Amino acid sequence: MSGYLTILGLAPELKIDWTKMPTYNTIMAICAGVGLLLVVAFARRVLRGDPMEHVDGWALAFGALGLILTLTGLHMTLTWPLAGQGFPFDNIIFGEPCLAFGVILLFAALYLWKRGSALVGAVDRPAMVARTAGPISLLVLAMGLACFGIAAAGWTYTLFAAPPQEPISGAFADLPLLEATFISGLYVLVGVGAVLFPFALRAKGGALATIIGVCWGLAGLAFTLFGALNYFTHIGLIINTM
Repeated sequence: MSGYLTILGLAPELKIDWTKMPTYNTIMAICAGVGLLLVVAFARRVLRGDPMEHVDGWALAFGALGLILTLTGLHMTLTWPLAGQGFPFDNIIFGEPCLAFGVILLFAALYLWKRGSALVGAVDRPAMVARTAGPISLLVLAMGLACFGIAAAGWTYTLFAAPPQEPISGAFADLPLLEATFISGLYVLVGVGAVLFPFALRAKGGALATIIGVCWGLAGLAFTLFGALNYFTHIGLIINTM
């Protein structure tokens, strides 16, 4: 969210009252990225028929990530705006998608915890997953369309650009379209996978599942690494603008 300060003309003499500017899209980015990677890895095991004796481990992983994303996403979604200094679009861009993904991961964890043994012993695992995930796939598709809307907003209004006071990312403050393109591109990758998800379920895998795996795998890796990097850049921004 700090990147939008450049757009609003608050740089270069930037001072921020951080008591009114809570920001935790660092942990949200990491959990969303790792969540996407785990979904891809789990789906790969289901489609390939790999051994899944320790399905409870997947339930724990999905549950932990889902809990963090649900709590942070819910707080960001219901606190309008989250930051006392403005930026209500952060609630939409980061809060709402993380809330939706977090809730889906939580219920996936609950299902695996309660019915994981049935999935492990199923003769046709892809068919069982398709029947179970079919109804929720409509929400996944809808959130995919929402990701396209977020990406379009990022490009249209040149969002996500970092101010000069932010280490590393701030070096590209004069090129706001660069970071806008990077983040919007990640939302496009997530959106493509989400929109294709219901159709991949009906096809029980195939080429559509491969496309989803590539899109979510790349986006998950990028979100994870970018979120980890932001632990340094956001701390630096706070120190430079106190």
